[in-house]
Amino acid sequence: MARGKTFRALGVFSAGIKLAKLDFREPLMRRRIVELSDRQKKLASIIDHTLLKPEATEEEIFAVCKQAKDFGFYSVCVNGFWAKFAKHFLKDSPVKLCVVVGFPLGSSEITVKAFETAQAIAQGADEIDMVMNIGALKSENHELVFEDIKSVVQAASSRPVKVILETSLLDDFEIARACEIAVAAGAKFVKTSTGFSKGGATVDSVQLMRSIVGPQIGVKASGGIRSIEDAYRMIEAGATRLGTSQSIAIVTDTLSLDQVSQAY
Repeated sequence: MARGKTFRALGVFSAGIKLAKLDFREPLMRRRIVELSDRQKKLASIIDHTLLKPEATEEEIFAVCKQAKDFGFYSVCVNGFWAKFAKHFLKDSPVKLCVVVGFPLGSSEITVKAFETAQAIAQGADEIDMVMNIGALKSENHELVFEDIKSVVQAASSRPVKVILETSLLDDFEIARACEIAVAAGAKFVKTSTGFSKGGATVDSVQLMRSIVGPQIGVKASGGIRSIEDAYRMIEAGATRLGTSQSIAIVTDTLSLDQVSQAY
């Protein structure tokens, strides 16, 4: 791809969006060989490499896509605006695209979440991470919570849906009830946190979630997972997927994120 060619020319974005001209040439996406041990590869394979901050740029989204391909992370997790863009750079790789819905508050109308989901799937999403309606759960409007999740599951057209509970805002009874509703509505995972509230994943919340959903449903720990020690605590508690923006530092363990990122 010629230097300075915009992503509008690639058909990555809708017409009418003004984009910076960046030097994102296709050869840059060729996989770099990263030497990892079997233990590191296994850990990488359950990580959703995440970039959800509102100020994320095209260059940063491009970088996390390349990092995910190089290190063998399970997926890249991004906001819906970046879905088509990220999918373009993940093509021809085993890395999945995970897109958030109703993020980060979960208080969108049911129809809005369903629409967001359908759009994400149309743009290439392989998985959906939705924020449940937290206020409805705390108001004990369990029917609305069920319908909210079910609408996303149906719009996802058989793609796995992870339900973000935001466990730091819930007591144990509410966490348990949310897990039961999520499973009944057809979700494939329950997830601890958005990373944008007052707390993230804890060992206690992951253990509780695992005890409620049983062995057949996934548990994703996210929020505050910054070290390999954090990662293994969550896995030992029952997590089968990890969401983090510190994926490289965790997997490489001995290298800082800054040191590794210099290669990009």
